[in-house]
Amino acid sequence: MALAERVRYADFLSRCMSAEQAAQLVAPGATVGLSGFTGAGYPKALPQAIAARARAEHAAGRPYQIKVWTGASTAPEVDGALAEAGAMAQRLPFNSDPKARAQINAGSIDYIDMHLSHVAQQAWFGFLGKMDVAIVEVAGITADGLLIPSTAVGNNKTWLEIADKVILEVNTALPAQLEGMHDIYYGTALPPRRVPISLTHADNRIGEPYLKVDPAKVVAIVQTHSLDRDNRFSEPDATSQRIAAHIIDFLAHETRHGRLPRQMLPIQSGVGNVANAVLAGLQDSPFEKLLGFTEVLQDGMLALLKSGKMARASATAISLSRAAYADFVDNLDFYRERIILRPQEISNHPELVRRLGIIAMNAMIEVDIYGNVNSTHLMGSSMMNGIGGSGDFARNGYLSFFVTPSVAKDGAISCLVPMVSHVDHTEHDTQIIVTEQGLADLRGLSPRQRAQALIANCAHPDWRPLLQDYFDRARQQGAQHTPHLLGEALSWHQRYLDSGSMKPA
Repeated sequence: MALAERVRYADFLSRCMSAEQAAQLVAPGATVGLSGFTGAGYPKALPQAIAARARAEHAAGRPYQIKVWTGASTAPEVDGALAEAGAMAQRLPFNSDPKARAQINAGSIDYIDMHLSHVAQQAWFGFLGKMDVAIVEVAGITADGLLIPSTAVGNNKTWLEIADKVILEVNTALPAQLEGMHDIYYGTALPPRRVPISLTHADNRIGEPYLKVDPAKVVAIVQTHSLDRDNRFSEPDATSQRIAAHIIDFLAHETRHGRLPRQMLPIQSGVGNVANAVLAGLQDSPFEKLLGFTEVLQDGMLALLKSGKMARASATAISLSRAAYADFVDNLDFYRERIILRPQEISNHPELVRRLGIIAMNAMIEVDIYGNVNSTHLMGSSMMNGIGGSGDFARNGYLSFFVTPSVAKDGAISCLVPMVSHVDHTEHDTQIIVTEQGLADLRGLSPRQRAQALIANCAHPDWRPLLQDYFDRARQQGAQHTPHLLGEALSWHQRYLDSGSMKPA
């Protein structure tokens, strides 16, 4: 497709250039805001051109690194390419790329792990420093200079507003019918001039279908023609299906007892195979006319929309497998009426999450016997991905589920431990813990009651006696509100580091 068909604002056509030329506009040490959220809507050409420039500068003996801010995770051709070229000095607020992760854990990249709802406002407050360049993927530009958003909105609205310079990647591989799917809210303001956000139902539209940019800030237009990464999901395995069944049974139980309305509250689902298994399980549930209010619309939620089980879904990104994306494009007129894509400062807004009564489902790495959850760190020190939006939903949701298989590494690791090696969600923010073994409803329980519920319902049978033994011995000494044996509390993790297994010799 000719670029002029997508760039209808004539003045921008004179600013078209190659990615290599545009990369020269990104100075060493610049803070760069990239579009992208969970493998969707990321720039396809500029990051690789910047990586190539970094390699050339390094070969010439000159330093070249940039600070990279995004909405959430991107793709190998962004985080992976920049990390491999040694081009990243700082990264926020989320990363899932293995090459970047290795450098973060080696201390080569300064990684700032943040709640996703906090990023835009902290950038606006000036807490994070100045943004030099925004590089944002769009599906097109209208004759009035408005931007047709891509498959993710993320923090793009904020990046376009606060950056000194803007480079737009116009992706002609994206279907033109995306126009009209988005809802960009421009009613936010800085304290003390903030006003209430008038979103009272999960499928309300309160904004505009376009992003805005000051044309004077646009220094380059780069054409790309590439799809988002293939977000592959495995078919739900037996463990994921059991976790999903526990959650669906619990929701039905809460409905029968009047603690949930029969018209189910809006659903948020984290990313991954377990989350998709839960969504798949909802197909055969008694609930109808479901609503989604989430960060990322995945294969499972798309299937619910297609079947009619879900009426509408609100998100900040569409992150699909290749097969699901093909269905999305083939039926885009159908989906455009049922999907709303918003900035992440709206999709993850704590006040909206609380007011709308979101039912949140998120994955974790481990949980301890008192309900403290670790979502981010392996063995206390090694960053996996980041907290993402789980904290936005866990603390503020009507119901909050944290899910994990009960064991990892073929049973060498128990995902229920005496004390987590890193705390992302304290016991005050967790409600319901689910493994394939069962579900522990922690609402209204004291710490000791929580411990017994978690050990009895969520621990793997191979680990349950060891956890019970730890708890029983902790109750025999010291204060009894939250009994611990401090000399042993993290010994399971140390044993794994020493021997490759948490199990005693």
